[in-house]
Amino acid sequence: MAVAEQTTSPLPADELERVPTVIADDVHIVYRVYGGRSKGNATAALRRIIRRESSARVREVHAVRGVTFTAYRGEAIGLIGSNGSGKSTLLRAIAGLLPTERGKVYTDGQPSLLGVNAALMNDLTGERNVVLGGLAMGMSREQIKERYQGIVDFSGINDKGDFISLPMRTYSSGMAARLRFSIAAAKDHDVLMIDEALATGDKKFQRRSEARIRELRKEAGTVFLVSHNNKSIRSTCDRVLWLEKGELVMDGPTEEVMKAYEEETGK
Repeated sequence: MAVAEQTTSPLPADELERVPTVIADDVHIVYRVYGGRSKGNATAALRRIIRRESSARVREVHAVRGVTFTAYRGEAIGLIGSNGSGKSTLLRAIAGLLPTERGKVYTDGQPSLLGVNAALMNDLTGERNVVLGGLAMGMSREQIKERYQGIVDFSGINDKGDFISLPMRTYSSGMAARLRFSIAAAKDHDVLMIDEALATGDKKFQRRSEARIRELRKEAGTVFLVSHNNKSIRSTCDRVLWLEKGELVMDGPTEEVMKAYEEETGK
C-alpha cells in the first residue's frame, strides 16, 4: 500500500532552481479505532467474529490535518511539537507506510524511515543484523563488507566487549538504537527520516550522529529529524516544522521557529 508517489509538481518561479524531494499537499491522516473505548467481552467478541457481525462503535482520530510543505535537497528539517501532535504519523505517510485520507504526498527518490523501534531481528547477532539491514536498504553485499567495520565503530557497541557477535536481545535499548542508526547512516539517502533515534545513547554518540546528519545534507540528501531535544534540532537542522494537534503551526528557519515554540510552550 504505497501512497508516496514519484511525480512532478508545478513550483513558484523562485523555487525552480531548488530540487524538491518531498511535497505534502493538504495531507489529512485519519485513524479508525473499532470497538470504541470499552474492553468488551471476549465471548461476545468471538460470537461477533463467527457471525461476521461488525462492531457498532468506530472512533476516528484525525492525526494530521491539512499539512502542506515542500522539502528540498540539502535540507535538514526538524519536526517539533508535543506528544501526539502528528510528527511520527506524518513521517510514516511520507515513507509510504500510511494512506492519506485526503491530499497527496509526492516524493523524488526513496524515503527511508529510521525509528527507535526499527525492525531488526532480536535472535540474530548484531553482525547478521548489519548485513540484513544493509541489504534491506539496497546496499550490495560488497558495499556492506566495505562499510561493516565503520558501522560497528560508529555505533560504539564494541567499546566494552565483543557485543557485535551476540544476539540483539542481549543489547540494551540504547545499544540497539545506536546500531540501527549506524546501519542507516552508512548509506547515502535521497530522503532519510529519523524518529527520536538520537534520544538514545551518550553525548559522544549524539555528537557523532549530528555530524553524520550534516554530512548527509552536504551529500544532497534531505533529512527529517523528530526530536524533543531542542539542542539537537538547533545543531542539525536549518528549517523546522512545528506541529500541534495534527496541524502545521509554523514552518521556517530553525531559530525563528524554535524561539516561538519555546515562548509558547515554555520548553
